[in-house]
Amino acid sequence: MTFNGFNDSDFKVFQTQGLDERMQQIINQIRPKLEALGNKYAEELTVLTGEEMFFHVAKHARRTVNPPKDTWVAFAPNKRGYKMLPHFQIGLWETHVFVWFALIYEAPIKDAYGQLIRKNLNKIKKNIPNDFVWSDDHMKPVSYPHREVKKERLEEMATRLSTVKKAELLCGVRIEKDEAANMSVNDWYDRIDETFKTLLPLYELKKKL
Repeated sequence: MTFNGFNDSDFKVFQTQGLDERMQQIINQIRPKLEALGNKYAEELTVLTGEEMFFHVAKHARRTVNPPKDTWVAFAPNKRGYKMLPHFQIGLWETHVFVWFALIYEAPIKDAYGQLIRKNLNKIKKNIPNDFVWSDDHMKPVSYPHREVKKERLEEMATRLSTVKKAELLCGVRIEKDEAANMSVNDWYDRIDETFKTLLPLYELKKKL
């Protein structure tokens, strides 16, 4: 399947009641789009990062009761998994689409990476666009606009990343569903391309470890 954008019915999938019922909707309707994006951006991120990148579409395999509230495709330089590595994501909740750089709680480099964020605080604060957002928990839909994240708050998030086992750090764009449903395929490609290029310095910080 080729990617043809996201529409209202994609977001309504997350209103479907029941684990099996919602998973079937995700598998039939959303997963093919994520796989198409995975094929495209694994190649493009390989060129951008200089590392062979692989895509991983969320399977939600551990769920036994609660249906997933979001779903995604992740990109990392490892064929077997991504959660332990700095990675990129494209995905959606009922309310919005996200395109992220992510370092989540499984990553063993969290402590050292948080220290690097603190050392590069001024450059990061300056270079991330105001309309980008930050998150400290990939399991919640809440995010914080960069324009409102003061340097002290960013430093606090970096310190927490280093010192709290469950802490996470994500940065990227949040596209509300009304805007997302009206974007053309080329609009999506332009937005995703631009976002990944902007986030590349955050990804490449790991090279300083």
